[in-house]
Amino acid sequence: MDVPRRVRLTLARVDPWSVTKLSFLLSVAVGIALVVATAVVWSVLDGMGVFTDVNGLLRDVVGGEVDVNLLDYLAFGKVLSLATVIAVVDVVLLTALSTIVAFLYNVSAALVGGLHVTLSDD
Repeated sequence: MDVPRRVRLTLARVDPWSVTKLSFLLSVAVGIALVVATAVVWSVLDGMGVFTDVNGLLRDVVGGEVDVNLLDYLAFGKVLSLATVIAVVDVVLLTALSTIVAFLYNVSAALVGGLHVTLSDD
């Protein structure tokens, strides 16, 4: 019977440049997923007739004398443009925050010794 081998390792430092590259790629993937999800949700809501129903409700509430069209504000292009802007801001912020966290981890690991991990080959 083999006894599983155990190794104790300490994560004493992370390379900030590697963290920057990885967080950039992951945040780009999250941004693309955000834009695609926005397009899918908008298409589903439009296909179900939610926008026309809400538009009719707004006309009933406001009255006939005021011209209210919800699709002037929630058109597919405008919603997708807003989602793209949010995705770009998300890429920049997540990349910057991840890099800052890597630097902070390196400083704190220098003070307390890092993160101790035990690996086993079960």
